[in-house]
Amino acid sequence: MLLAIDVGNTITEFGVFEGGELALRWRVATHLRTADELALLVAHYCAAKGLKLVRDADCVMCSVVPALTPGFVEMARQFFDKDALVVDSSVETGLTIKYRDPVSIGSDRIATAVGAVRLFGKPVIIVDMGTASTFDVVSASGEYLGGAIAPGVGTGAEELFHRAAKLARVELREPPSVIGKSTEESLQAGIVLGAAGLVDGILARMFEELGARPKVVATGGYSHLIVPHCSNIDELVDGLVLTGLLAIYQMNSGARDARHRSTGDAV
Repeated sequence: MLLAIDVGNTITEFGVFEGGELALRWRVATHLRTADELALLVAHYCAAKGLKLVRDADCVMCSVVPALTPGFVEMARQFFDKDALVVDSSVETGLTIKYRDPVSIGSDRIATAVGAVRLFGKPVIIVDMGTASTFDVVSASGEYLGGAIAPGVGTGAEELFHRAAKLARVELREPPSVIGKSTEESLQAGIVLGAAGLVDGILARMFEELGARPKVVATGGYSHLIVPHCSNIDELVDGLVLTGLLAIYQMNSGARDARHRSTGDAV
């Protein structure tokens, strides 16, 4: 059994794998919580769904909120009496990272790229529509080439609402038309269709620069709203980062087991 955790800026996603299959997945708002609170949150949710985490399970996680990472690491120690595998550019991923500064790349971007390769092969481009809209490119030879980062749909909308005194917040949903007949409809058209245009525009430039048209996979909280209006998205997958975390755990589990055995022998 494996507990996978993706700590994002806005949402934290949990997944429990049994025998390599995703048995349970849920999302909560990202907040500062103690290790005890996190342990209760995980235990109670699993129990409510009829699933019991066993003591010999493992934990793998990625986090883009450094201040919150220690709480999740300590929670895993309490639950499983062992350290979680915290993903960064130093762990085995099956990818060759070509970023100039590999340490600076978000671990969620690495995990999502690995998940896309696991499901769809190489080459592939991943568009993750969350707090930020990230674009990540993996070559046919398994090189993580880099990508692009743009403001997320909700992030950009909140900034607009904050700065424009006469524009009230609206529900981000499917616009009835690109030509809005009210301020609400106009905002929905501009935000939703504008985000789709940004996605297609960046992807078109990536295709031109690559001289090829790889498969494009979308994921993330806003993807279901934006993807229907995009021309260059081939697949939409929920929980892609969890798939990547499972793959990374499987690539590193042998080395981790060896280290645990070595530590036990030394004692």
